[in-house]
Amino acid sequence: MDVERKYSSETASLERKILRGIFGPTKDNQIWGIKNNEELDKLIKHENIVDYIKVQRLSWFGHIQRMPETRAAKKILKWNPLTTRPRGRPKYRWEDIIQDLGQMKIKNWITCVQDRAKWKAVVEKAKTSY
Repeated sequence: MDVERKYSSETASLERKILRGIFGPTKDNQIWGIKNNEELDKLIKHENIVDYIKVQRLSWFGHIQRMPETRAAKKILKWNPLTTRPRGRPKYRWEDIIQDLGQMKIKNWITCVQDRAKWKAVVEKAKTSY
């Protein structure tokens, strides 16, 4: 199982757990129980929080790329630490968003991100493709 699918399934199960806490238990024939996935889907109108996070991350990435080089957020994005990473699974990085752009077959994203209208169209396309 690749990391992206595992991350999505873990996030989806956490999302369901949180939604069950928010919407509370159901009482059916004097018996209390939790809502099943179909009932939760009806309540949230089939929105997927993982896809929403990916689209927001893509939008924020475009915002950061349009910033001048002197801004703190841009400096932090381009910063390379002097030490090595700890052992184990690598942490997610902002650079991994470029892989999302590759999956969407966006070739010239560097020039596309500078034009806000074009980038907004890319983000809107991402909303439908995820």
